[in-house]
Amino acid sequence: MLTRRELLANVTRVAAVAGMAAAMPSSLNGVLAASPDEELLRKAPRARFWTSVESAGGDCRICHPGLTGGGGRAHRHEAHLVRCLLCAQNCTIREGQRGRCRTRINIRGELRSLVYGRPVAVHVDPIEKKPFYHFLPGAAAYSLATAGCPLSCKFCQNWELSQAWPEDLRAAYTPPSLLVRSAHARRAPVIAFTYNEPTVFAEYLIDISREAKKRGLRPVIVSCGFMNREPLIEMCRVLAAVKIDLKGFSASFYRQVCGAELDPVLATIKEVARQKVHLEIVNLVVPTLNDSDRMLRELIAWIAGEVGLEVPVHFTRFHPDYQLLNLPPTPVATLERAREMAMAAGLRYAYVGNVPDHPGNHTYCPNCKKVVIKRTGFFLAEMQIKDGRCAFCGQKIAGVWA
Repeated sequence: MLTRRELLANVTRVAAVAGMAAAMPSSLNGVLAASPDEELLRKAPRARFWTSVESAGGDCRICHPGLTGGGGRAHRHEAHLVRCLLCAQNCTIREGQRGRCRTRINIRGELRSLVYGRPVAVHVDPIEKKPFYHFLPGAAAYSLATAGCPLSCKFCQNWELSQAWPEDLRAAYTPPSLLVRSAHARRAPVIAFTYNEPTVFAEYLIDISREAKKRGLRPVIVSCGFMNREPLIEMCRVLAAVKIDLKGFSASFYRQVCGAELDPVLATIKEVARQKVHLEIVNLVVPTLNDSDRMLRELIAWIAGEVGLEVPVHFTRFHPDYQLLNLPPTPVATLERAREMAMAAGLRYAYVGNVPDHPGNHTYCPNCKKVVIKRTGFFLAEMQIKDGRCAFCGQKIAGVWA
């Protein structure tokens, strides 16, 4: 496992790479890089969720995505062009290039994963740190990450991992079975895919989850939600819980601040709810960027109307990091206002996040209003839920408790 000093020393290219990726056209948006070292490339397995784009003629909508009529120049693409179908960037990648996540590379027309079996951070965290507040409270979560992310959020709290290249971060190959055995040995009932965007290591995630379920462990994901439907459905089949960061409720905010689009994230949230996988949503409230009453109301109204009133929603405090060191931390009053707006709209479980020991960290029974889960920081202090119900009045409390 790398120290923070080593991480900082290895990612000097991060800011330039993020800016370059955000500026890439959507039609042909691979990124150039020095070739990964020979061992990394030699051991990189074939990826899933992609297709070949061998040739095209006439009005080519790969090179000219805006065409609606004639006029396109007839031609053939160079050989070995591929399109990655894992995330909603849908990168079209030339031979030797990578997708915007920097973790998937086209080698002679075959897309390979440079992060399969390469965890660069492994820790045991309380499940509340993810945060999951309605999923096995007090459980230890064996947490892991690789390098890479399809987004380039200017406020990223884990940019040393998410914006890194796989070759920047040394990692020994670790097969899924070994990770699961390690989690079991640490008596962690949960395996959490977190820190960077786990979608970039979807193949590894799926294989680990299958092994984990054989041992009775619960796999969960902490995600930006920017994946396509096919890989999402497959992940939902093996995951026990999903936490999605809904970063704001504005298409322009997503484009300008995250290098992404809002609609795929909304589609992911709705699909997870349809699949009946336990779901929690986090909104990192960033001063001046996504903290207006209008944006918060629209986000809350969408959740209430499209996902339901029982999904836990966390309004989390921003701390200056990465490319937004100029902004102040989110005022606690802003988070309290967001929580009050959510509860006034009928959401039953709304939280204030990243403010230790705030009353908004606790879970309240929506019927009798008593505290049924009391938290101190990321740790469970008291729990008054029995068989999934409030111990005081018997009201059912949404979540996974056993």
